[in-house]
Amino acid sequence: MFVPSKIFFTKGVGVHKDRLASFELALRKAGIEKCNLVYVSSIFPPNCKQITKSEGLKQLQPGGITFCVMARNETNEPNRLVSSAIGLALPSDNAEYGYLSEHHAFGETQEKTGEYAEDLAATMLATTLGIEFDVTLAWQEREQIYKASGKIIKTKNICQSAEGDKNGLWTTTIVVAVFL
Repeated sequence: MFVPSKIFFTKGVGVHKDRLASFELALRKAGIEKCNLVYVSSIFPPNCKQITKSEGLKQLQPGGITFCVMARNETNEPNRLVSSAIGLALPSDNAEYGYLSEHHAFGETQEKTGEYAEDLAATMLATTLGIEFDVTLAWQEREQIYKASGKIIKTKNICQSAEGDKNGLWTTTIVVAVFL
């Protein structure tokens, strides 16, 4: 069984007349186009260390099977706002697992999409850890409850947004958590 020991985050935007080529260009911007990507669900492994994008890219090999969590969105509608985000929630105990969440949206600001993904990851972790909270509270209020519990140490989000190409070319946004 493979349990990743490292993770890094990357993102990109691609624009092209062909949908697939737009995705490929977004992968190139993210620096992971040379990998055979395998999408996995959203568990942040225990004792997994976050490293920088530049450190992580150095460890990839062309053609390598690369496990990742990916948020992806695309449009060919001129000027349509698209965004992709990954939220992260880590428990205070490094030996426990955390959560990653993906969110893709149309018409949302980068901030709103990112906060939604972060909220989703934190809420999934909070329910796993038995933290009681009111789901109707705003994210900022629940974030304080989660962190005050002492069970959740860190939450964050990584987001990429773009406006659809004004001439109707495919515009793709991606955010990727790459496991090593």
